Amino acid sequence: MTTYEDLPPYLLGFPGPLRDQLVAAVLSGAKTATTGLFPEYEAEGEPLPVPGERSLLLDSAERAVAVVEVTDVRVVRLAEVDLRHALDEGEGYASVAEWRTSHEGFWHSAPIREALGDPEYTVDDDTLVVMERFRVLTRLPAS
Repeated sequence: MTTYEDLPPYLLGFPGPLRDQLVAAVLSGAKTATTGLFPEYEAEGEPLPVPGERSLLLDSAERAVAVVEVTDVRVVRLAEVDLRHALDEGEGYASVAEWRTSHEGFWHSAPIREALGDPEYTVDDDTLVVMERFRVLTRLPAS
């Protein structure tokens, strides 16, 4: 029997409705990309994802629901995020502007500003973001 307990967690958003929506989009195949703030990686001392890296996708109850593998990682200016990436996030965005408005709302939220140690943090065109692509390798049985 294959075990996955040694894999690191793959967390999307914060626990609650947003994470549940994102996990469902991954499991349906609609979501194959995500975007994070490079400054958040720096603030948390977290290494950037690496292609080939495997992780356990966790739901809001912190149950492992799938094994995912990173397929591509690029650090770009926020202004460089393209429509293909926005669409591949699987959240129903019809334009880069719509994608950006949604992400700015998340990145300007209190939990993100707290993680960055800056209560006034805002993004602009030159903010570095981490564009990540991934694929589901294995869906795990419900426990």
